[in-house]
Amino acid sequence: MNIALWIVQGIAAAGFVYSGWLKAFRYGQAKKSWGWVSDVPKALVVFIGVAELLGAGGLILPYSLNIVPVLTPVAAAALAVTVLGGALFHIKRKEYREIGVNIIFIVLALIVAVGRF
Repeated sequence: MNIALWIVQGIAAAGFVYSGWLKAFRYGQAKKSWGWVSDVPKALVVFIGVAELLGAGGLILPYSLNIVPVLTPVAAAALAVTVLGGALFHIKRKEYREIGVNIIFIVLALIVAVGRF
């Protein structure tokens, strides 16, 4: 079970690093990749990106370094809430094809949160 959780944590962290990096540091590329970015203030997009990057670190570092390991499931739960907010945003905008990715990352984050608590 531990190995499976590490695999899920790695996949989730990689996805959040990619998404967060685009939002926080490659705003122009994020704008081209995701239509919603143009309709949201740049500061909010960057904030979400930084939060995803910090959350990705939180998925891996606390548990792997055994420094306050309870922060790993807390980070996972916080990321699940963040992605749920994104899914609700896409539903409101009728961007239904975007929701699939949100659901995958909500599930990954919840697996980590439940598995590590």
